[in-house]
Amino acid sequence: MRFYRLLQIRAEALLAAGSHVIILGDLNTAHRPIDHWDAVNLECFEEDPGRKWMDGLLSNLGCQAGSHVRPFIDSYRCFQPKQEGAFTCWSAVSGARHLNYGSRLDYVLGDRTLVIDTFQDSFRLPEVMGSDHCPVGAVLSVSSMPAKQCPPLCTRFLPEFAGTQLKILRFLVRLKQDPVFKHSALRLGKQTQVQMHQNKARVRSARPRPSHAGSSRGQKNLTNYFQPSSSRPQVSPILELPSVGALMTPKTLEEEAMARVVEGQASVSEAKDEKEVRTSFWKSVLGGPSPMPLCGGHREPCVMRTVKKPGPNLGRHFYMCARPQGPPTDPSSRCNFFLWSRPS
Repeated sequence: MRFYRLLQIRAEALLAAGSHVIILGDLNTAHRPIDHWDAVNLECFEEDPGRKWMDGLLSNLGCQAGSHVRPFIDSYRCFQPKQEGAFTCWSAVSGARHLNYGSRLDYVLGDRTLVIDTFQDSFRLPEVMGSDHCPVGAVLSVSSMPAKQCPPLCTRFLPEFAGTQLKILRFLVRLKQDPVFKHSALRLGKQTQVQMHQNKARVRSARPRPSHAGSSRGQKNLTNYFQPSSSRPQVSPILELPSVGALMTPKTLEEEAMARVVEGQASVSEAKDEKEVRTSFWKSVLGGPSPMPLCGGHREPCVMRTVKKPGPNLGRHFYMCARPQGPPTDPSSRCNFFLWSRPS
């Protein structure tokens, strides 16, 4: 409310100085019941302090000259006085945007003369995603004219910025340096480079060089972990014995082909059995999450949420319907199912 009062004081001061004023953005208040999805069920909707403030700031609906009493006009309601469901903000957590279950919190307000003479349209862009709000805008029949001087509220006139950042050009163009400062900076840079070269040479000379014998025993790749250590006693090589197949009589081509087929089938079955054993083992170890309960209204799997509100239930998990939030009369919207999660 302090922000609202300061905003109104500033806007009326600009009007008194002969300027036109447009207030554009998120005012965080749904003015009329038509601007809120559930105004009927809200207690004392008209008694909200923010709505009372907007009542004193905005004129009545319509663009007729006789209806203007207060200094500003809600431009969207001026052109769309009876448009329902014209919301600009939806809850991103509950997915309410899917069913247009929101409120109109974003406005383009203009002073009476400006709206009547120059406003041609006021619109919303609900199809533009990326935020829980959608953009709003207006069309004006005006031409831009250069100002003779910067506005009094320009940043360059603020005390904390005056004399420091005057133009953005200072970030893009190299400033001229004093010759004495430039000479001293170059000399300091050369001394620093010489000192760095000396330090590198000193480090190289102090660094121990590995011997040729040590480098040959170094670990070159990952397979060295799996090779036998040279410190262990060498085992005498096993004499190669002739294979059993060499002692047997040679087989015919048909017998060899049949043997290969049998061996291939045996290897495939062994691999399949091994895979099944591994799968059953990991399923027994990693059981996975328990199945979600079904909501009472749609018999569909729920979603798990966590209590964020401070209190005795802070941090507890619970289940609720996974559908997006919407009007209670809409069967496709979220049902009122609720279930506490059992502690694991």
